[in-house]
Amino acid sequence: MNNHDIDYRIEGQEMQFVTVELDPGETVIAEAGSFMMMDEGIGMETLFGDGSSSSGGLMDKLFGAGKRLLTGESLFMTAFTNNGSGKKHVSFASPYPGKIIPLDLSALGGQMICQKDAFLCAAKGVSVGIAFQKKLSTGFFGGEGFIMQKLEGDGLAFVHAGGMIKEIDLAAGETLRVDTGCLVALTQETDYDIEFVRGVKTALFGGEGLFFATLRGPGKVLVQSLPFSRLASRVFSAMPGNPAGKRQDEGGIGGLFDLFDGR
Repeated sequence: MNNHDIDYRIEGQEMQFVTVELDPGETVIAEAGSFMMMDEGIGMETLFGDGSSSSGGLMDKLFGAGKRLLTGESLFMTAFTNNGSGKKHVSFASPYPGKIIPLDLSALGGQMICQKDAFLCAAKGVSVGIAFQKKLSTGFFGGEGFIMQKLEGDGLAFVHAGGMIKEIDLAAGETLRVDTGCLVALTQETDYDIEFVRGVKTALFGGEGLFFATLRGPGKVLVQSLPFSRLASRVFSAMPGNPAGKRQDEGGIGGLFDLFDGR
């Protein structure tokens, strides 16, 4: 195993946090702003790039940092290392109501494709990179654009998603249709495409948007019940001064008009 072998426990219900147990010398890397608390004896270090390794030249680190910029993340990550003599604990909190999902990358083929902003923390050695959508339709209408996060390695990684999480194992040839915003993560062998909602009346007035994601097995898929964009739109619609209580993500014909309105 190239990654550090860490232990963990996930605590809480709607607002969860994960506590990672570090043996002496073990390290966990985390996204900026996710730190919650830690024991005395744990050292913090800012890493430039994707955090996969402290070795490598300047160009490797610049390339890793550039990949993170493309996914909308910071240039830097934080490493937490147990510099003491006994077991130490460090905790990382989820940014909004939902669930924290542990991913054992060694059991998932060494790679997982996730929505942007899903990554929370991981064992030292896990690479947080980018995955480009190969199909134009998926890139334009998939909800995540042409770039998603790619987690690579053979250790533990933790991602966060909104609401409840459903883990689905797709058999070869099995198809699942999902709202584009509800897709959290999928394994690399899963086929991912975008389909237009059939029927003019359904597409324009159904309120569910014009597109949905089509996933074909074999592979593993994670689906969330409450995308952050949906939560944010409900908050926005309740804000004083919002005209007619319009939601930012309203589906159907309202979303179509937004295409011509420059939004």
